[in-house]
Amino acid sequence: MKKMRIFGFLLVLMLAVLAACSSDDKKDTTNDATDGDKADVEATPSGKLVIYTGRDEEMVQGVIDQFNEKYPDIEVEFLTMGAQQILERLRGEKANPQADFWWGGTQSALIVGANEDLLHAWKPSFIDTIDSNYKDADGRWFGEMLLPEVIMINSDLLTKESGPQDWDDLLDPKWKDQILIRGVLASGTMRTIYSSMIVRQGADSPEKGYDWLLKLDANTKEYTQDPNALYLKLTRQEGSISLWNLQDILLKKYTTDYPFDYIYPKSGAPLLVDGVAVVKNAKNVENAQLFVEFLFENEMVTKLANDYYQIPTRSDIDKATMPEWYQELDLKTFDIDWQLMSDKEAEWMEHWDTNIKGSGK
Repeated sequence: MKKMRIFGFLLVLMLAVLAACSSDDKKDTTNDATDGDKADVEATPSGKLVIYTGRDEEMVQGVIDQFNEKYPDIEVEFLTMGAQQILERLRGEKANPQADFWWGGTQSALIVGANEDLLHAWKPSFIDTIDSNYKDADGRWFGEMLLPEVIMINSDLLTKESGPQDWDDLLDPKWKDQILIRGVLASGTMRTIYSSMIVRQGADSPEKGYDWLLKLDANTKEYTQDPNALYLKLTRQEGSISLWNLQDILLKKYTTDYPFDYIYPKSGAPLLVDGVAVVKNAKNVENAQLFVEFLFENEMVTKLANDYYQIPTRSDIDKATMPEWYQELDLKTFDIDWQLMSDKEAEWMEHWDTNIKGSGK
């Protein structure tokens, strides 16, 4: 009997141990599943992304829609304004940034933003595919595309052969009151064109450049408030010539009824680097970085070239996937010291606005 009682005690004890182990296994399994679910939730990007952009609103919305297909839990907001206006806004918000991502800034404006400690430094996956001339050495901004600045014409009034063939031809008196210019100070594109004309005349002294701009002012009929006003007035034949970036001209030529075409200056065109940057101390830095990586994916780069006439800065894009207009393009340029332009642009443009604008008549 005594042996039976001992055996029974041991049997109960074994059953209790087995039950405890089974309970622990279930607990561990439950915890593992919970931890796994938690990891999945944490690995799914979410939250907000606020973009300040100088890009075409339709294109911006299209890219955002595709981004949200990949990251549906990120709520994206964007505000459209000129590159110079973005820079000034980031300055005003430096203590409490409201934007996460700057999309569409001139090289000069981005250099200023980096020097003023407004931009976040990091290294995206594609960094080695961008030429050193088209990115910040410390990873604070990256050129997304190249924008040749060219001579824009109303193709109902002029042809590529009958319009001005080079920059100096714009000063010919026969073009008086035929030139329409988008308001310079608020436009990163125009500031870059005007500053590059000063450099072209001799960067050692701006006086020759100022004289050149004074002669251009004499032939300029009007400085329009914004690009839309420029397009409208040029279409109405209030002028026949302007200075603008190649991408926008091609967009209007091939996707709208605007009668626009371009002449690539014989001596070369300033190649404006249009870039992007993550804002320093942004509230949603990780989401901004995700957007940058998405924007520079090979498929997206090729799509934007085909759909929106962008000339990419990435050097590893298969040319066979690029559109015909790109294959035929000869990107002739002239030497520009971009750091000098960045340092001097504000001074030069203030002088132009105060002493040259409207004085050549």
